[in-house]
Amino acid sequence: MTVQLNHTIVHAYDKAESAAFLSEMLGLAPPVPFGPFLVVEVHNGVSLDFIDADPGQQIEPQHYAFLVSEPEFDVIFGRIVERGLPYFADPGGQEPGQINHHYGGRGVYWADPGGNWLEIITVPYGGWPS
Repeated sequence: MTVQLNHTIVHAYDKAESAAFLSEMLGLAPPVPFGPFLVVEVHNGVSLDFIDADPGQQIEPQHYAFLVSEPEFDVIFGRIVERGLPYFADPGGQEPGQINHHYGGRGVYWADPGGNWLEIITVPYGGWPS
């Protein structure tokens, strides 16, 4: 059996806002309801299933990284800039207004409305296999 990630649950203060934000920023299909979730599916079959946090529940922000092509990076990064969203070259938020060039690609971090850290990269960490 080949093990593959199928989905992950993303707790949000407002699942509709957070799911719509992700799908809009990445240029994905709009979220689809499934039970208590709003599901955003990425192109490799993995989904992020957004659910509202319980009232008063403190959400621990998570990190979600997406591998994109160079042209997709340009489009997504353009949306970040167009919306005036703060972005960073590093996961610690110490390099504001910059992108990184790890392994000869490009990468950038920004936050969703619920405080989750989103990342797009054009080359996987470690580089492409030889």
